[in-house]
Amino acid sequence: KGAVAQALRERLVAKVIAGDPRDENATMGPLVSVDQRADVATAVTRLVDAGGQLVCGGPDELDGAYFAPTVLTFDDAYAPAVHEVEAFGPVVSIVGYSDTVEAIELAALGRGSLVASVVTHDPEIAAEFARGIGAHHGRLHFLDRDDAKTSTGHGAPLPNLIHGGPGRAGGGEELGGVRSIKHHMQRVAIQGTPDHLTAITGIWHRGAKVNSVSREDVESGRGVHPFRKSIAELEIGDQFVSDFREVRLEDIIAFADSTGDQFYAHTDAKAAAANPFFPSQVAHGYLLVSWAAGLFVEPAPGPVLANIGLENLKFLTPVPAGDSI
Repeated sequence: KGAVAQALRERLVAKVIAGDPRDENATMGPLVSVDQRADVATAVTRLVDAGGQLVCGGPDELDGAYFAPTVLTFDDAYAPAVHEVEAFGPVVSIVGYSDTVEAIELAALGRGSLVASVVTHDPEIAAEFARGIGAHHGRLHFLDRDDAKTSTGHGAPLPNLIHGGPGRAGGGEELGGVRSIKHHMQRVAIQGTPDHLTAITGIWHRGAKVNSVSREDVESGRGVHPFRKSIAELEIGDQFVSDFREVRLEDIIAFADSTGDQFYAHTDAKAAAANPFFPSQVAHGYLLVSWAAGLFVEPAPGPVLANIGLENLKFLTPVPAGDSI
């Protein structure tokens, strides 16, 4: 504990220069107001009165709205003030613990926080802390030699991260990232037919009307293939209905041989039939996706430049030899 406190003191003395934020030599600005500084000073005084020992900083080192980086140590890690008094400024209290069990017990005394940092390079210790203190914090920030230099920091959540905690620390979630934007937006639930939802949201919903075109329509000039439309010409609900393609057993075996995917459901009729999910030998999901591309695409150059992939691709229904897609 003492060695950590002294090392932190040396780093603060060497790095921190209080001053006007417009001064390029300053590395730390003032608190938000003189009143805020008074609140922090009061909190530090309470910590000192409760047994805290000043290693550096304190209420008397700087004036105005500035407050010096302050480090305190406590011989009694269970002193109530350590866990109840929050000096909302550049103030830290250092306490020691004998093992991870005691550290988890001490963390629980804080009755919740926005985010807690755990510094360890041991995966098992990290897992133990996550299970032990996860219920007390909105976010756990794990640091070690691999991620410390690129970390966004304890108090800087990314937009997709929760910043908030239970108990006295936010009531579940504070206004971090996208959540804070949604908090200030009026949101409304919409109920209606698929056509209503499609018209309102601009996103096609299953069951809404479609603008179908077949290969025959394209060849006869009665319709335009979606691949021949620019973004300006595409409409919500545009749909291409291909001809059928039968899945043959010899196609399945050939695909298995050429790709090396010899999974039993494709190559072993007896084993496939023994599994209640498979009616018999079934086509590879990727074989079906490949065929679907062939059934759908329009090969000539046009507005479509490239296929960059599929999102949320799932294979939910087995397609046996003899079926068609």
